[in-house]
Amino acid sequence: MSYAVKEMFLTLQGEGMQAGRRAVFLRFAGCNLWSGRERDRANAVCSFCDTDFVGTDGENGARYADAAALAAKAGELWGEDRDHAYIVCTGGEPLLQLDTRLIDALHDADFEIAVESNGTIAAPPGIDWLCVSPKAGSEITQRSGNELKLVWPQEGVDPAEFLDWKFDHHLIQPMDCEAADAAREAAMAYVGAHPAWRLSLQTHKLLGIP
Repeated sequence: MSYAVKEMFLTLQGEGMQAGRRAVFLRFAGCNLWSGRERDRANAVCSFCDTDFVGTDGENGARYADAAALAAKAGELWGEDRDHAYIVCTGGEPLLQLDTRLIDALHDADFEIAVESNGTIAAPPGIDWLCVSPKAGSEITQRSGNELKLVWPQEGVDPAEFLDWKFDHHLIQPMDCEAADAAREAAMAYVGAHPAWRLSLQTHKLLGIP
C-alpha cells in the first residue's frame, strides 16, 4: 500500500497533554468529514477545519511507495539519536491510511506513535497515544483512548456526554475562527465551571511554528 502524505516536518507538539514535546508531524492527505475544498466547506460535517490536507505538495509531501519508505523519511527528519523519538500522525483523518504495516515500520524505527483522529474510524492496534476530537454530526466509533479533545464551541454538542467514554484526559480547545476571542472565553468559562475538563491551547500558533 502507498501513502499519500500532505507534509512531514520536525516541530514541537502544540496541543493537548503532549504539548511542548519534540515531534515529527506526519500529515496525511484526505479526510472523511470534509473534502478540504472551500466550495464544500459550508456543507461539510466538519466545516471549521483550519488545516490544509489536500494533495501532496507540502514539505516532504509525496505518495510514499510503502511503509518502509515513509518510516525511513520520518527517521531521517528526527535524526540518528532515537531516544524519545515521537511521531504525530494527523490529517485530515490519518486512520484512512495508517495501518498495521506502517505502525510496525514506525515502531521498528524506534518511534512512539501518536494519532490525532476524528474518531469515526476504529483505531488499529499498536498506537501509543490516541487523541480523538469528535465533531458534531459525525458517528463516533472510537470511544476510548488517551485524550479526548473537544473543539469549542460546537453547536449541538454536549461535552457531558463524553465523560463516560474511556479516555484518560478530557480537553476543551477553543475553536480557531473569526470569533476566536469569544471561543477562547467560552472554553475558559466551560472548564472553569466543569473541572473534569482541562483547557488545551494551540501553542504552536502562539509561538509561530508549524
